[in-house]
Amino acid sequence: MKREKRSPWLLLGAAALFLLSKGKSLLLVLGKFSGPLISMAVTVGAYALISPVWFALGLVLLILVHEIGHVLAAKRKGLPVSLPLFIPFIGALITMKKHPKDAVTEAYIAMGGPVVGTIGALAVYIAGYALDNPFLLVLAKVGFLINLFNLIPIHPLDGGRISTAVSRWLWVVGLIGGAAVIIYLRSWLLFIIWALFAWDLYQKYIKYRGTGKPRELQGVYEVDMHRIQTELPSWYAFSDQQRGPLAYTTYSRLTGEQIVRFHWGTLNFQGEMEVPQGSEVTRVELTGNERVIKDDRELLRLTVKVEYKQKVNEQYYEVPSATRWRYGAAYVGLALFLIAMIWSIQAMELPMP
Repeated sequence: MKREKRSPWLLLGAAALFLLSKGKSLLLVLGKFSGPLISMAVTVGAYALISPVWFALGLVLLILVHEIGHVLAAKRKGLPVSLPLFIPFIGALITMKKHPKDAVTEAYIAMGGPVVGTIGALAVYIAGYALDNPFLLVLAKVGFLINLFNLIPIHPLDGGRISTAVSRWLWVVGLIGGAAVIIYLRSWLLFIIWALFAWDLYQKYIKYRGTGKPRELQGVYEVDMHRIQTELPSWYAFSDQQRGPLAYTTYSRLTGEQIVRFHWGTLNFQGEMEVPQGSEVTRVELTGNERVIKDDRELLRLTVKVEYKQKVNEQYYEVPSATRWRYGAAYVGLALFLIAMIWSIQAMELPMP
């Protein structure tokens, strides 16, 4: 039986009708993924300036696999995270709306990146070996190097976060070893990371030891002006220039978050903000207020600043010995495996792309 040939215009029309019917959903999806996709494209373009396009694309995909490992690990721990955002010649990062409540959770999320990233690089290595493709082998080597680099025990690299569940003394090893790697590689990027880490350790464990490092957070809140005008006494003259300290209390939720709750009694306004565990709140201040129109409503937008001292929360680093040994063995084992894979590829004397 002869099959009727369909017009390509009919197929295009059907596709257009589908896109129109699902337009809103597609826009939401594209809006969610636009940032990561654009940053990926820009990063591929940046690497393509100094290497072949295929290599630049493969490198960015390997970085993506590494970051997906962090995302999956965070999801398993019930922590909401953003999609990876790429930064040319630096790498990629994810942001977390909630921070880990203990060192084991932090280490688990940190370990997810190098583990999944190593699996991705290993897949490229196997493909390159099976196809006898030197370019894939070189790409795999770079993937192994990226994951090994991230295991250096300094913040904000993954190794620095894994160290929280093993031993904080690894940070000292990272300072010494990191300095040696900087001298060997002459890497300005690693020097900046190392210097920031060293400065943070100095402030946390030497300069502000016992007293806590002064920090601040800022939040923006909106109050309905109609309610304010209705509830305020007729004699009260409200001014947009009002500033000053707010009354506050602090408490901890059953889930572990430390919360500072504050209020402005005159306006019957109450808000709250999360601060890091073990912090000492020293001042809550109203730093700004302005009237804005939003959705045909007049609102009062309040800016509140919370000042606190962040002390080292020793309970955060309390990890059972068995867990420390387990993470330590996984950390060392993964590092040795990566070194072995890099050495094996290096011995092949492959051409660089």
